[in-house]
Amino acid sequence: MYSSATSPTAPRTGTVQRPPSSVAVRRPGPKPALPARPAGRIEAPGFLPRAGERLLRPRAPQPAAPLVERVDTAALATPAVRAALAHITRICPAFSARQVLREDGAHILITGLIGRTAVVAKCLSPQAVQGDQRALLVERFRREVAIYRAFVRHRPPVRMPRLVAADHDRCVLVMERIPGRPAAVERHPANAPTPGEVRAVLGSVRALNLWRPPTDVFQQPLDYHFEIGRYHSVGQLTDRDAGDLRQLLHGLTHTGWQLCHGDALLSNIMLAPSGPVLLDWEQAGWYLPGYDLAVLWSVLSGDTAARRQIAQLAQLGGTVARDAFLVNLVLVLMRELRIYDVPGAGEEQRLMIRRLYDDAALARRAVRAAVGTR
Repeated sequence: MYSSATSPTAPRTGTVQRPPSSVAVRRPGPKPALPARPAGRIEAPGFLPRAGERLLRPRAPQPAAPLVERVDTAALATPAVRAALAHITRICPAFSARQVLREDGAHILITGLIGRTAVVAKCLSPQAVQGDQRALLVERFRREVAIYRAFVRHRPPVRMPRLVAADHDRCVLVMERIPGRPAAVERHPANAPTPGEVRAVLGSVRALNLWRPPTDVFQQPLDYHFEIGRYHSVGQLTDRDAGDLRQLLHGLTHTGWQLCHGDALLSNIMLAPSGPVLLDWEQAGWYLPGYDLAVLWSVLSGDTAARRQIAQLAQLGGTVARDAFLVNLVLVLMRELRIYDVPGAGEEQRLMIRRLYDDAALARRAVRAAVGTR
């Protein structure tokens, strides 16, 4: 008879066979030291493989199944959303609505599926169509549609949602939905992104600014002389401030313009696994160099290192680039003060307004110093 240790039919699971009761059992001595476990293998505890026996290897991790959003029937049943869905299905009959991402006085954002492709539909809300700012909102929306169509012909060097369908007349825009999270939820976030995220965002913005598409594709959304006169007329800029800015503008007459996003807030930047994704392109166009950097500088008040990095990027082009950045920065800060410095502000908003005034004073001093060096 064969012993149990060499039996051809012995199981290979590592289970120790109990000898017959009639045989005297000798207690084993100290167990020999086990060899080091090979990396990436799975062994049963205390089990030594036989010669020529294959060891099990761990299975490759399976990708997580995509999350299926629950259909929010209550939000999709409101009159405004139903009217938007009617315009969406006119250009995308296969659109299946899932959730309402945002519904405010200007836009309605609805997520859905076209087949198995996740998309986001953006429409003008009925309040915007019937309000006093209708002409301005419609013009901006149609400009964004034109920009997305231009990006189909001239692909930018940054990640952005792919255009699926658009209706210029009814102000409907359907884009692919990119998984990720916004770099910030608020316009002026209390907690800045991590240094690595800030570097990635600045890298994407810098790549866009250095891109040179055909000059006739995009417009110039900002009239600098008009903006200086407007802020001067309402008292946000003093006579000296307006004079200094106009003097810097005069020195920038022959400066090449730069393609900018125009509204590069952290809330308009999605942090996806593939990198930052820029959203809301309605303000994109030709600006003086450094406009996007000025927008990011204005909202990163709590991150001194990020502001220092932005200032260094703004001055890579020399004195001319520095002066253009300062002009942009003053106008951006004046706009933020005009938005937030309103009666009835709470304590948190008053603290933010105070920071904006401190930043504006710092920018004014930098402008005066730049004028003195010209």
